[in-house]
Amino acid sequence: MALFAYKSIDSRGRYQTGKLDAANENDLENKLARMGMDLVRAKFVQDKQSLFLSTTNIRRIDLINFCFHMEQLTRSGVSIIDGLVDLRDSVEQAAFRTVIAKIIEDIENGQKLSDAMASHPAVFDEMFVNLISAGEESGQLPDVFLSLNRMIKWQDELITTTKKLLIFPAFVGLAIVFVIGFLMLYLVPQLIAFIEGIGSTLPFHTRLLIATSNFFVSYWYLFTVVPIVLTIVIRILASISHDIRYQIDSLKLRTWQIGPVLKKIILSRFANFFAMMYKAGIPVLQCIEITERIVGNVAIRNALSKAREDISEGQGVSISFQNTGLFPPLVVRMIRVGETTGQLDEALLNVSYFYDRDIKDSIDKVQALIQPTMTVVLGGILGWVMLSVMGPVYDSISNLNM
Repeated sequence: MALFAYKSIDSRGRYQTGKLDAANENDLENKLARMGMDLVRAKFVQDKQSLFLSTTNIRRIDLINFCFHMEQLTRSGVSIIDGLVDLRDSVEQAAFRTVIAKIIEDIENGQKLSDAMASHPAVFDEMFVNLISAGEESGQLPDVFLSLNRMIKWQDELITTTKKLLIFPAFVGLAIVFVIGFLMLYLVPQLIAFIEGIGSTLPFHTRLLIATSNFFVSYWYLFTVVPIVLTIVIRILASISHDIRYQIDSLKLRTWQIGPVLKKIILSRFANFFAMMYKAGIPVLQCIEITERIVGNVAIRNALSKAREDISEGQGVSISFQNTGLFPPLVVRMIRVGETTGQLDEALLNVSYFYDRDIKDSIDKVQALIQPTMTVVLGGILGWVMLSVMGPVYDSISNLNM
């Protein structure tokens, strides 16, 4: 198979461009015909990229629509092939349409839907594929698509919440850095000659301001180049050393005000994903193993791995989670009740709901705390500059009046 860049025209007369794997141009033309398009021209891509490298720009809204339509079609009795064909013809994004066309081709060649989706990990992650596989085995594929639709919507809201938590402090902090840089590198140096020309003895806070400004001017690279280089070095070390990545992720969870909220967000995702997979019939140990790979934090991943080992040795789910030290007693109690009553999935969904409520309240509190804190810091710096500049001027005027 080779990768071709193509230009085609659909039944509405609109031109489409994209990339598609095919044995040759004739095979490419046949594939596009099955997608309802006529080939205009094609070009062989020499560097033979993998198909799913071009699908990384597929949005969550595309997956939400995909799951919604597949749930409706399969619940109505439409076959998977026919449902995918209808979707392929209605999807606007060329990359996603190409993925669906490849899935149809794989199913026609005898693969199951889950196996065909597994060939596109950039679009359908491991949890998605495992849930589809469980739905195929249980005959509850419409319910699985419905759950996936709700889960991706919830995940999209959670990501928006996370961005809300991180972007606001970052923006305000960056603004303060720029203001301090402007004051110390430009404004204060302009005033130093004026302040020193007054001739009177300068107070300590004025001398400290001048020394600070001189330090910024002489060692400006410590505040510009060094942080960038240090960030790059830390990222490289974290990618090659598990211990360093563990320390960095642990530090993230301990960051003042923000760390505890990030921890709740990660645990909320874990509980929600775990509940979905367990409800679909996936064994507990496999549920934890899959969620370990999607939590995105090595410290929490190691704790969940330890809990999985304890469960495999015969301990209960609630006891194993309690031993991780990640979950508060109230959450452990909720899991224990669900484990006892045989409704662990419902208990985990309640845990996720519990964290969601707590996350929103925590973010509101963090933002309410950060804004006045940043205002006080910026006001204090500006007050220090004004006092250091105007103080000697006022003293000099007072001496002249005397």
